[in-house]
Amino acid sequence: MLEILGSLIGSPWIYGVIAISVLLDVFLPLLPSGVLVVAAATAVAGTTAADAANLPSHARRAAESAHLPEFLGLVLCAATASVLGDLVAYRLAWRGGDRFDRAISRSRRLTAAQERLGQALVAGGGALVVLARFAPAGRSVVSLTAGVAHRRAKEFVPWSALAGLTWAAYSVSLGYFGAQWMGAAWHGTAVSVLALFAMGTLAAYVLRRQPPRDAAAEKP
Repeated sequence: MLEILGSLIGSPWIYGVIAISVLLDVFLPLLPSGVLVVAAATAVAGTTAADAANLPSHARRAAESAHLPEFLGLVLCAATASVLGDLVAYRLAWRGGDRFDRAISRSRRLTAAQERLGQALVAGGGALVVLARFAPAGRSVVSLTAGVAHRRAKEFVPWSALAGLTWAAYSVSLGYFGAQWMGAAWHGTAVSVLALFAMGTLAAYVLRRQPPRDAAAEKP
């Protein structure tokens, strides 16, 4: 993967591949969009290290700065695609709430996830949209739940934007620092991806720990 992504670094194709993957994984959560963003950032970091090798310190800093727009581009590309995917899911669920409810009700796991995340969203406010962005399928369930419940766009979209930007910056940072500490080889990418999955597991655990809405309302 790193070799393929490395060949795409510096061309517009890398942003298109990432954008499509991130945009679609709101409907297909099994798509490895996070892994792709981490691997792309690792590949950029590897190119940066190669360009800066054997250069004096002042020239090394200039070579590293030359690749800063690529890191920023990855963050903005992934964040923008994340928000657009959320909005598409939100609007589809808004218009076809009954159909989505019937589809979700056929799966016990999706029904339970919808109830937990829906209750957490109501009880905890928009900050949980950010947390759910890291949880497996959390982005999908929150976007669909917000649409089915006809929550106003101004209540959902700003938090979706913050969630997408936070997730994108975290994923790119993992790829960058993983390559800095362990090199731009497969094991550096593997450690960064494990850190991404660990964050997802932690986010899912925190969301599951959110009290049900009725229980929260009974507290004085």
